[in-house]
Amino acid sequence: MKQQSVLEDLKHSLREFAEARDWEQFHAPKNLAMALIVEAAELVEHFQWLTAEQSGNLPPQQMHEVRLEMADILIYLIRLADRLGVDLEAAVKDKITINDRRYPADQVRGKADKVKS
Repeated sequence: MKQQSVLEDLKHSLREFAEARDWEQFHAPKNLAMALIVEAAELVEHFQWLTAEQSGNLPPQQMHEVRLEMADILIYLIRLADRLGVDLEAAVKDKITINDRRYPADQVRGKADKVKS
């Protein structure tokens, strides 16, 4: 018997949470995508105007807030994938394969620019 993944467990928990509150009616893909971007903007606010060093050494309270924003983003992404029937684990694996071909390590190592096709 195949063990269910953490993402699958989260998907089912989030679906049950929404259904228990009759929120499915509000969780159209369009609405979930917009909510996701709002949460991403709230995450970015915590890093605005910080140096690279400061962004890697957040004070505990700010780190707590960043953690919760990250959770919100993941929640909306999982709900969006659920509503659209997207297997996020498979999509990530596919994207890693694409990126591996697109950005060969021997050509991009230590570089931030894209490889010319």
